[in-house]
Amino acid sequence: MSTDDLRGPSARVDTSRLPDVTDQAARPQASAPSRPRRAAVPLVAASALVVISWLGEDVVVPPAAGADTEPPVPGLSIRRLPLEVNPRVERWMDELRTNRRADFQLLLERSGIYEDLIRSELRERGMPEELLYLAMIESGLSPLAESHREAVGLWQFRDAAARDYGLRMDGYVDERRDPVRATEAALDYLFWLRARFGSWYLAIAAYNAGPARIERVLELYADGRTGNEEIYWQILRHLPRETREYVPRLIATSILAAEAEALGLEVESASPPYAYDQVYVPGGTRFGAVARWLGVEVEVLEDLNPHLVRDETPPDEIWPLRVPRGRAPDVVAALGSGWSVASRD
Repeated sequence: MSTDDLRGPSARVDTSRLPDVTDQAARPQASAPSRPRRAAVPLVAASALVVISWLGEDVVVPPAAGADTEPPVPGLSIRRLPLEVNPRVERWMDELRTNRRADFQLLLERSGIYEDLIRSELRERGMPEELLYLAMIESGLSPLAESHREAVGLWQFRDAAARDYGLRMDGYVDERRDPVRATEAALDYLFWLRARFGSWYLAIAAYNAGPARIERVLELYADGRTGNEEIYWQILRHLPRETREYVPRLIATSILAAEAEALGLEVESASPPYAYDQVYVPGGTRFGAVARWLGVEVEVLEDLNPHLVRDETPPDEIWPLRVPRGRAPDVVAALGSGWSVASRD
């Protein structure tokens, strides 16, 4: 679609109506179990806007005041995922080394795109970095993944859980597809599940099967006990079939990923890490117009903004658009020149 029409000089910006732009505004603190949705901002001319960048550790957001970073059950660390090896885990290790070797290789290559993002969020919370591989198992590390159960995104959120954790879903935005917001929400949820069950294995099983189902199984077959990793193996045969394999597969994936080079697996990412500049733009800004101005393919903006489902920003809102690293000043200059970002053929 052609979107390069120009309009008249931009009006003077009323900076008092622009959103408060800080690093934490770009990536809100994620320690609370739920967040309010982003408030709509009245549409104003945008000839001067603030740029925010993100790449791995560039932005470090401290835990919210009062956030619980201590183990909720004495003696159990939230910072390490136990990697217990047993026959079920060994079976998955053999499967990944042989029959699924090509698929495993592809996933390791793809993990480099979002690895910095996910690992930095895990470090901020003091959570096991092996949880990166949960996203690998859930979606193949694709923000566009959809399951037959209508789960969407890197972390496979369904509608109800997504709304519970403050993810926006409407005709313009689906934050289940947003690698940043969905990762924050998923780790909030996993942190809460770990606190609820006192066990990473039970928390991970609950992420797959739902906490209510895990609680029912615990009541029926473990006298309601929690707080011990061994309980997962004790109730394993009473879990749904998929959930029975979920933790063993995650353990096997974590072990083999750490030994990838020794196994002769290529660990170089096929694509560069997810990185961007962020610039606030007017509502209705269309990807085609921005791509044409920057001299890039529309797909570049689609990859950076997979949560914008119409290839444009929501109308009547100032919106933080992600653009290629180093190119935000070009967008700001274009907006300042009165360039139209929302024209259509």
